Amino acid sequence: MHAMILAAGLGTRLRPLTDYRAKPAMPVRGRAVISLLLELLARHGVDQVLINLHYLPLTIREAVERDHPSGMTLHWSEESRPLGTGGGIRRAAEFLRGSEECLVMAGDMLLDIDIPHLLSRHRESGRDVSLVLREDSRGADFGTIGIDERGQLTRIGKQELSPGSDVLGEREVRQGLFTGVRFLSRRALEGWPEDESFEDLRDWLAPRIEKGLASVGAEIVEISESVWEPVGTPGEYLRVNLTPPSLPSLGGDVGVWNGSVLPLGPTRSSIIPRSAYVPADAALERCVVWDDERVPAGFTGQDGVFAGNRFHPCSSHPSTSKPAKGHSRASRPMTSGNTSGGFP
Repeated sequence: MHAMILAAGLGTRLRPLTDYRAKPAMPVRGRAVISLLLELLARHGVDQVLINLHYLPLTIREAVERDHPSGMTLHWSEESRPLGTGGGIRRAAEFLRGSEECLVMAGDMLLDIDIPHLLSRHRESGRDVSLVLREDSRGADFGTIGIDERGQLTRIGKQELSPGSDVLGEREVRQGLFTGVRFLSRRALEGWPEDESFEDLRDWLAPRIEKGLASVGAEIVEISESVWEPVGTPGEYLRVNLTPPSLPSLGGDVGVWNGSVLPLGPTRSSIIPRSAYVPADAALERCVVWDDERVPAGFTGQDGVFAGNRFHPCSSHPSTSKPAKGHSRASRPMTSGNTSGGFP
């Protein structure tokens, strides 16, 4: 199966950190977010991946070059101007048509889901597109998608889908947070809007649903059988570094999947890569230092990130970045039994 990682966003909510690196290139425990997503795909048998680029593309290319699964073939789609999620998918459509079904996912989250099982459910449904939703208490912050008894979409965020088609959802019976993961059948990759830049859900799929031209539904993953942690704000970014989730598909606890880092400080609460220099008289508490940084002598910092030769304070507990209860699973393989999720 071919897969695409959406990595062309500007990362405006994550500034000033994204002044230095694009969001997918941000290190979490010494490894770039996009490298962890590539490993997830590889662990589930995906070996052909396309990554779209626009903002600070070299930072993503360098992160991937340093850390990507062996045996994986990587393809690139560099956009001279932002095309949106839909425009990016259209530009990559020829690559995505290389397999009967394809997967498209956001590049700004820590994720663990059972990809083969969800692909099987998508195939069995006969749908053109299946979105992966998650039962998550943070839906009120990020927005939700509603589905009917058949799993067909009835609502995207606040946008109610108009009735009038036998492929359109009827009465909403369930809702979930959009994880940023979509499974698309080859036949779905058509009927694009006229605009060069557009969003896939609002501007492409919703109109096709309402015209009866596409069957679009969702699969909901249980909170106990999935991990979804966004890395979209400074607070979210700091939190996933300080309290990282278990990622069973990558081996479980952070000690298995992390990079070359050391927990330092009075309570061992700061994350320092071995390539960084932190003098003995520096006092860091609940901080993240990026690779190759040099912290000044006598420096004191708390609840922030040292990047670009500067310290950037950020809260680790904003209201929109609290982890959902039960988000981490035991360190075991999952069984079959992004612009992360969110809507304006």
